[in-house]
Amino acid sequence: MRILLDYRPALRERSGVGEYVHELARALVATAPPGESLTLFSSSWKDRLDAGAVPGADVLDRRIPVWLLNLAWHRLERPRVDAMTRDSFDVVQSAHPLLMPSRRAAQIVTIYDLDFLDHPERTQREIRRDYPALAPSHARRADRIVTISEHTAGEIVKRLGVDPAKISVCHPGAPAWIPRDAEPAGASILFLGTLEPRKNLGVLLDAYERLLARSTAVPPLVLAGRVTSDVADIVTRASQPPLSGRVRMLGYIQADRRLDVYRDAMVLVMPSHTEGFGMPVVEAMAMGVPVVAANCGALPEVVGTAGRLFNPAAASELADTLAQVLESPSIRRQMRDAGLEQARRFQWTASAHRVRDAWALAVRHREAQRG
Repeated sequence: MRILLDYRPALRERSGVGEYVHELARALVATAPPGESLTLFSSSWKDRLDAGAVPGADVLDRRIPVWLLNLAWHRLERPRVDAMTRDSFDVVQSAHPLLMPSRRAAQIVTIYDLDFLDHPERTQREIRRDYPALAPSHARRADRIVTISEHTAGEIVKRLGVDPAKISVCHPGAPAWIPRDAEPAGASILFLGTLEPRKNLGVLLDAYERLLARSTAVPPLVLAGRVTSDVADIVTRASQPPLSGRVRMLGYIQADRRLDVYRDAMVLVMPSHTEGFGMPVVEAMAMGVPVVAANCGALPEVVGTAGRLFNPAAASELADTLAQVLESPSIRRQMRDAGLEQARRFQWTASAHRVRDAWALAVRHREAQRG
């Protein structure tokens, strides 16, 4: 079987989607049966895809601006990848909710969450333009839908009118890290992720201010991730009293630095309004870092009983929850042990097998459609 996988989200700074695509590609290569080939597709005017980005995978790199290709694909459904790459594939898998147009290959879309339907203002211009209008029809036309949590699968059925039998849930996996033995001196409260409106950072800062009002011994707050222009108010607020000197902003964290960022954390906080999965949660648990997360989206599914959940609209509840965790080494030890056990439930090899099953079902569906 020949597969073309859209690798563009992993081309530069890998956010959650980019990390999912990259690690999934690595796992697919590592578990590939004889006769299967994986080709990574990329397009950009200035950024080139390294031929060794995923050893064992082939690369198709086109010098076409991403915005231009997306506009043509989303609005015209041209050029088809068969003609564009001058090659043929059994399956083409998009890394987002809209189809990669192909004449012959079975087509798969990947849906991480549906926040773009309810809150387009939280998204980039291209997503606002195309996703709400086109995602429902593309999802129904796709031969298969891959998603990353049971929560998102349920939302796809409810919001997009898709038959649940058409959806494959392929969770991200936990990194193969060696858990730390002990908390470091000077450990921090950590948020890791893109700094954008749906991450609900205002409530996190509200809660942190409440903690500072109770005690000056509160650990520093670290915000690690690429800063978007939509959170300029958060950046300004973090630099002014009472937060100035207590909040550190690290910017985008390269993959080879993430382990160290988690290792230095006393607790990870995920206050997001919604998450399709929440990869930092699994990464933190795999390192032995306790997790405090919002009780919405897929976060309860991922955290299980290992972490503490809170109402993302209630800064006082988040402050109280953090205070309990920060003040009790025994609570943190219990959360550490439970988190390590929970993280073992998420394996990239299992994700690769589920995606491979989705490919086979997509091909079967395409063949049935042809009659």
